[in-house]
Amino acid sequence: MFKQLKILDQSQVHEVKAIAGSAQFVDGKISNPHSKVKNNLQLHDLDAYNKTSKILHDALMSNPEFTDFAFPEKIAPPLITRYQPGMHYGLHADSAIIPLPDGPIRSDISCTIFLSGPNDSKGGALHVTQGEAGMRFKGLPGTAIVYPSHTLHEVEPISEGERIVAITFIQSRIRDVMKRNLMYELNEVAALEGLNMRDENYTRMQALQYNLMRMWME
Repeated sequence: MFKQLKILDQSQVHEVKAIAGSAQFVDGKISNPHSKVKNNLQLHDLDAYNKTSKILHDALMSNPEFTDFAFPEKIAPPLITRYQPGMHYGLHADSAIIPLPDGPIRSDISCTIFLSGPNDSKGGALHVTQGEAGMRFKGLPGTAIVYPSHTLHEVEPISEGERIVAITFIQSRIRDVMKRNLMYELNEVAALEGLNMRDENYTRMQALQYNLMRMWME
């Protein structure tokens, strides 16, 4: 259900941060005015947004690990957000429908791309809950964590420094998270071990892959 990926190289991280560094940020509630748990800043400069979202979108779509795992159909333009001391984003699940200028998308998968490093702030971990347990993520610059949008998660309070990330949402060709993960695992096994199989068994496995895709993909 979770995947950590290397999305950006260092030059791309520097480019994105340089563009955002001279751009305007505003209260993050501008995109969710009724939220009682959101306390951050988000990029509010159309030119900077268009430039950075294209770099981030292209990086995601050119990453085979991401496309193999997410089966992306549509991706919301990634948006850069900042957290400074005292800021946080309380426990929440992401909205099921993300309104966009070109039409809404369904959020099956959420993605956080880290632009600042784990030591650039105290606090600020992405905490994703799993029942009574949970996982915390503070990735290296250029890495991303991809996880189901329905999970409850939060950004823990910042006490020092600054957290800079980009966030986006993905509508997957396979809506159901269990089916999506089964398809990913089957494809991985086929890619890793398929050539070691007898031809007739490899053909049968390919037929299984194709038929499951026919059943599950939208």
